[in-house]
Amino acid sequence: MKLIHIADTHLGLAAFNRLDPESGMNLREKQVYDNFLSAIDEIIQQKPEALVHAGDLFDVVKPKTKAYTTVLEALERLHEKEIPLVIIAGNHSMVKTRYTTSPFEVLTYHKSAIKAAYKFRYEKVEIGDTVFHLIPNMLRPEDYRTAYDQITISPDHNNVLVTHGLATAIKDKRLATVAEHELDGTILSDRFDYIALGHYHRQCQITDNAWYSGSSEFLTYGEIRDAKGGLSVDPGRHEVVPLGLPKTAMADCGTIKCQSVHPGDITEEIIARVEQKNLPKFAMAQVTLDGLSREHGKGIDTRNLAGVREHLLDLKIRVKSEAEDTPVLLQQDIRMIDYLQEFEGFVAKQQISAKQKEFALARGRDVLRSVMDEHRGTGE
Repeated sequence: MKLIHIADTHLGLAAFNRLDPESGMNLREKQVYDNFLSAIDEIIQQKPEALVHAGDLFDVVKPKTKAYTTVLEALERLHEKEIPLVIIAGNHSMVKTRYTTSPFEVLTYHKSAIKAAYKFRYEKVEIGDTVFHLIPNMLRPEDYRTAYDQITISPDHNNVLVTHGLATAIKDKRLATVAEHELDGTILSDRFDYIALGHYHRQCQITDNAWYSGSSEFLTYGEIRDAKGGLSVDPGRHEVVPLGLPKTAMADCGTIKCQSVHPGDITEEIIARVEQKNLPKFAMAQVTLDGLSREHGKGIDTRNLAGVREHLLDLKIRVKSEAEDTPVLLQQDIRMIDYLQEFEGFVAKQQISAKQKEFALARGRDVLRSVMDEHRGTGE
């Protein structure tokens, strides 16, 4: 069997303040929809026997109408070519209780061949010579083990595990997002011919048979160097080939040394760096300024950047000061903030006892997670 493995499409994601003049929609949001449908067309051209989506189809648990209609359009195109969709719920589009209606309920009414696992339990589906073992995002970390223990490997088929979470092998790069769970290394078993993973946005191989397809889009500037796209997989032959898919370009324009350089020259260098990339219209670009100090007065004149900003969807300028090794964003991207880590760092600096810190951390994490869950649920 030939299958295509994708994940983390995050339909409905909106960013920046630019609007599409024709639809009035957030331009980044529209890019994500358009690229997703173009990716579906690319996948159809590959003529797979199944399309596997390993979670986070939607960006929030209550998707926008346009996000729904985009998926329905994709299902129509897959249905016309008789390509089944096997999909699981990820943490972004998984409801927080068993008694809340899942966004996947709507999709299962479609006439296409779709198998969606989203009910906090192990499910499986047989397609041709392959059995897909599906473990969606779960309420609790221990639920993964319960689901995994229900799996029976079929000796007469290829066996493919599809699940969503962060492999312990990359826990030093954890995303720290709502309802994120680590995947016990023993779950990534060599009993399977292939393991299709979702959640980690960089395309990478974890074990001999386990891969993250990565997200199809650059979702934050923290992913600027990540490989993106999908994977073409033949589980019977244990072959995995990266598949390029349409996405909005994101470019790193490098670091500009600012010591003893006039602010006007810095501005001109930023413009030159961006123009050298020859980026398509409405791409995203990032530049880092190293050593911008008080001697530069108010810093660069952002008005002179209007020309390049007009061509781009977004230009992110980071400033790395002489006294700091960690760059900070000149314009903060709220989606990139790790609130839990920020809070833990704040508490650690307070002049209070160890017991008081422990209490503040426990209570604070609970409150933050509650607020973040609510934010994810509403998409506001």
